[in-house]
Amino acid sequence: MDNENKTPENEPAEEPKATEANAAEAAAEENAEAAAEDAKPADPLVEAHEEIAALQDRLLRAMAETENIRRRSVREKEDAAKYAMTNFAKDMVQVADNLGRALDALPEGARDDETFGTLIEGVDLTGRELVSAFEKHGIKEVQPHGEKFDHNLHQAMFEAESPDHEPGTVMQVMQIGYTIGDRLLRPAMVGVAKAPAKAPEEG
Repeated sequence: MDNENKTPENEPAEEPKATEANAAEAAAEENAEAAAEDAKPADPLVEAHEEIAALQDRLLRAMAETENIRRRSVREKEDAAKYAMTNFAKDMVQVADNLGRALDALPEGARDDETFGTLIEGVDLTGRELVSAFEKHGIKEVQPHGEKFDHNLHQAMFEAESPDHEPGTVMQVMQIGYTIGDRLLRPAMVGVAKAPAKAPEEG
């Protein structure tokens, strides 16, 4: 009989089960509260403000993109108008070169000759009109004699010592250059002065 009234040794194992049940119940309550929070209707005023803010952001982005496209189109149109004649201009500067060579090749006293004087005057006038037409369309000569050498505008054909020029100065122009707008159409071909070599020291 005494044995029947005694609690078995493994009886205390019931406590952990109770603890787990309590934890499960607490978790269920938390989930229920969260579900209840989610089920609450959203504030329509807050939603409206958020939607307005999102639409304003999209509108500003679209306006900025449209302005960028407009500016790019204007720039491309201006460039096309300014530089469309580049290839034609390159051909025309060759004509200007030939007119200049023809005048340079005249024998001494040819301008005073009655036979050739009128012809030479006509070639001179054609050359001046051509230069004027170049300037009208943004084409300018690059005549750098006596200026500092600039690799952006000039092409050095040789270097030579010169006591009359500062080192790095253009001392001779073999062929004038041209620019169109803010771009180089043809570099000027030049000779550049360099510093004289130092005389060897006498021993």
